[in-house]
Order: sequence, then structure tokens, then C-alpha cells
Amino acid sequence: MKRLVLPLLLLSILLLSACGESEPETLATAQPIEAGDSCHVCGMLISEHPGPKGEAFMDKQEQPLKFCSTMDLFAFLKQPENETRVSHAYVHDVAAAPWATPDDEAFVLASEAWYLVGHDQRGAMGHTLASFADRADAETFREEHGGELVGFDDIDLELLGRLGRGELGE
Repeated sequence: MKRLVLPLLLLSILLLSACGESEPETLATAQPIEAGDSCHVCGMLISEHPGPKGEAFMDKQEQPLKFCSTMDLFAFLKQPENETRVSHAYVHDVAAAPWATPDDEAFVLASEAWYLVGHDQRGAMGHTLASFADRADAETFREEHGGELVGFDDIDLELLGRLGRGELGE
């Protein structure tokens, strides 16, 4: 009986450790901004405004919530009631298209992007975050338009409030 205990214990540990492994979750892809799409936060027609836009997918949701600016996207993402329910979000890579007409082919994961706050460009709601897939592109933009470089984890409600009040940049 004692000889069976150790092998059974090892088998149980192996089986339990396998239970924790799962296939990586496949993220829903960003969707094009269509002519009639309105911002989830402010209701403005998204395509009528310049600057980078955003999309957020809530847990188990196949269609994104769309936003007219990265400012509105982050105002939504950083609300305590939303932070735990968001699966992932996308932002436009500003380096991939003109500011006035972001390219839907240039969406990048918001969590992997670099951001400039306090620059001289305006989005749908005034001050907004310029989003970039590559840090080097963000640095180049900063040389021309000013601003402060931040990462995804640096963005919080305090920073958004300062940005919205015009306390950053010019």
C-alpha cells in the first residue's frame, strides 16, 4: 500500500498541473470605423473628427465599443467598473496615416502602444493621446509637436484629468 502512495501522489500532481494549462485566448480583431458609427462615450459621429480613435472589447463580446478619440477610450477604460471587464482595446498608430484620417489597417493593441500627451494636435474632443506602435515614431512626433511620452500603464484618471483641463503641453 505504501508503495502506491508516492506514484498516486505524483500522478495527482501531474494531472492537477495540466488542468491549469489552457490554449491562449484569441483576441477579437479591430473593426473598421464606419460612416454611421458613434462614440460610446459622447455619441459623436466618429469618422467626422481627426486624430486617433479607439475600440474596446468587453469580456466575451465579439463587437467592439468604438470611440471618437483615444481620450474617450481611456476615460472609459480607466473607470473602475470597466477595468476588470475589458478584454482588450485597440488604438490607431498615428505614424501609419495622416492625423486627420487614421487608417483602420493601423490599429494596434492599446496595451502595447506608446502615447504622447500634451502635444499640439487636437482630436475629436480637443486634447487627446497620440498613439504609436513604435517608440521611435512617438519620439519623432514629439520633436515636431511637443508632448510627454507615456506607456499604457502610466495612463490613469489623474493624467486624463490634467490632459482634459489643458494642463499638459502648451
